[in-house]
Amino acid sequence: MLKAGSARTTPRLRAELQRSKEKTSTLAQRYGLSRTTVIKWRTRTTTSDAPMGPAKPGSTVLLPAEEAIIVEFRRRTLLP
Repeated sequence: MLKAGSARTTPRLRAELQRSKEKTSTLAQRYGLSRTTVIKWRTRTTTSDAPMGPAKPGSTVLLPAEEAIIVEFRRRTLLP
């Protein structure tokens, strides 16, 4: 399985971190990770990346009243 673009760990490494009985600092040093990254993966129940971005994306469409305000502002300030 591939890792996410900026991820420094793979699902296989994450599983190893979760199974290991070694000290957090030992694992962090061995794999070139921060202690907080090792702790994060040890506390998770899965090896999948958490989804990024908002849980409920908002609308990017302007309401007619909002559009009218912008048009009037641009007209008064001579913006394109």
